[in-house]
Amino acid sequence: MDFELTDEQGLLRDTVRDLLARAYDPETRLKVLETDLGWSREVWSQLAELGVLGLSFAEEDGGAGAGPVETMVVMEEIGRRLAPEPLLDAVLLPGGLIARLGSAAQRQRVLPEVAAGTKLLALAHDEPGSRWPVTQVTTEAAADGDGYRLTGVKNPVAHGDCADELVVSAVLPDGVLGLFLVAAEADGVLRKPYRTFDERRGAQVEFTGAAAELLGDAATTGAALAAEIGSAQASLCAESVGAMSEALRLTTDYLKTRKQFGVPLSKFQTLTQRAANMYVSLELARSMSLYLTAALADGEADAVLSSRARLQVSGAARHIGQEAVQMHGGIGITTEYPVSHYAARLTAVERTFGGGLDHLQVLGRQVGDYGLVEL
Repeated sequence: MDFELTDEQGLLRDTVRDLLARAYDPETRLKVLETDLGWSREVWSQLAELGVLGLSFAEEDGGAGAGPVETMVVMEEIGRRLAPEPLLDAVLLPGGLIARLGSAAQRQRVLPEVAAGTKLLALAHDEPGSRWPVTQVTTEAAADGDGYRLTGVKNPVAHGDCADELVVSAVLPDGVLGLFLVAAEADGVLRKPYRTFDERRGAQVEFTGAAAELLGDAATTGAALAAEIGSAQASLCAESVGAMSEALRLTTDYLKTRKQFGVPLSKFQTLTQRAANMYVSLELARSMSLYLTAALADGEADAVLSSRARLQVSGAARHIGQEAVQMHGGIGITTEYPVSHYAARLTAVERTFGGGLDHLQVLGRQVGDYGLVEL
């Protein structure tokens, strides 16, 4: 694999980086987070104008037909700037499911508007008390003429507070898992929004006989859901790498400028060694993120590979987040200083679609499948 970006990919990275740098300095970002929405419609429109929102959709669906590498490039910049725009939650994951499962009519109705930034999606799959990986749900779909009616509760639904349309998992009358399109403002849909500890938004969504449209063929729902969550794992890895890169930069800059006993902290060998260990963790995480992205691009990614990458990246995120706060001292936990926000976001990402222990269990279940080497 060529680890260097092409000229087009490099231009995409630089363009997104410049846009987000202009939009978000630490003070501006805090003001945006305090709004009811928690992110900027203006920045969202600018991302749509650049083609970022439709990057992963096919051209016939209003997108650019780009691959996983381009998505990784954008998500890394999202993480580097801690941009709160819900690219993964409102576009990549639910939009990917519609692109993979939806009929031509469903894709043409929804995806061009998503790519244009005029429609927001959300995936409602997790349920109260569920644990990753969620393979069984209690939400039920009852047949109603040519459509269905959904009854159940979904929580957490990332950015479900602002979604215009929901992609909802539910059990069909024959016991098969299906995905459904539900208008967020439809009768029988009750949303209870809340803020997460990393300053993002979520919602509990209750369905009481809400009208729903089956998305594609239910026989392929499980495979499609697993594949798109695998792609989401790669996006989370890339976002984490971007956030870790910036957390490390903030830490090393602080060590160079903050003085103790009349000399910069960078003169203390123990602190420089700890910073060097942070760099090692970052590069190991970056390598696994690239590995997973390359496998996706080649069509070779699976659940085991995703868990390998997430386990490595999660460990690095915890290490770098905690060390960044520790080496900043008291200022590292203040709201005004950005390093605490990087630590919070890295913690939240580490627990999205399975924490480190969950992925370790996935890998542990595969041990018996490997051959025994005898010396």
